[in-house]
Amino acid sequence: MLKKSILTIAVLFVVLHFPVYAESSSSLEQLDNISDRALEMTKLKRYGDSEKMLTYFSDRFLKETAKEQILDMDELRIITVAHNEALMTIKDMNKGDSEKVNSVTKFRLVVDAVKSTHQPLWTEMEDQMMSSFQQTKNAAIKQDAITFNSQLNLFLSQYEMIYPSLKVDLSKETMQQLDTRIQYINQYRPEVINDGESQKELDALQTELTSIFEDMGEDDTDPSLWWVIISTGSIIIMTLSYVGWRKYKGDREKPRKQHND
Repeated sequence: MLKKSILTIAVLFVVLHFPVYAESSSSLEQLDNISDRALEMTKLKRYGDSEKMLTYFSDRFLKETAKEQILDMDELRIITVAHNEALMTIKDMNKGDSEKVNSVTKFRLVVDAVKSTHQPLWTEMEDQMMSSFQQTKNAAIKQDAITFNSQLNLFLSQYEMIYPSLKVDLSKETMQQLDTRIQYINQYRPEVINDGESQKELDALQTELTSIFEDMGEDDTDPSLWWVIISTGSIIIMTLSYVGWRKYKGDREKPRKQHND
């Protein structure tokens, strides 16, 4: 009777808790796949198909978010803005191929950022972003205004692409500090090139960017999910241990019964 009770508790625990994570994960996975498909179509210059995928995403997005609370208000707003921008860019005949790809990439990255709990796709831009920034910094040290402005513009375009994803994954305080540094460097370009003190902002930003990319490489799985996994595992281990002990006890008692008989 006790064995059955423990098994029943273990089964109920799994049944009641894991569907919550499975359902929300499944919904986000579907949305993520749609955004990925939209980006594939854009890269192939199949803009009609890309528009259809973005429209389909909107329909699914509204249904899934209405059905269950899988996103908070900030995430809803950030995804909605990125989606609308991507759709408008795809429809705009005056936008070039690179603009369309960049816009849909920005949207794709933010959907992944919402879905992912570890190493989101936007972190894969670390190498190219840090390379652009290093060249920006080197140009500032050499007081090479042409290269500085060119590389800084490239870096800013890369930053713009991952900006919505950063807003999803970083705290408001970190985003505010990051934005302040970047806006200063962009607004006061001549000072940064000619003034050694102003160039310290470049060092500070480089340190901050490196820290952000490194932190996102760490495991930040939801603690509540770990609690469910550990608790469920503990119950299962206890159940198996109890069953094993009862079997061991039963096997030892058999010879005694046979001897008494």
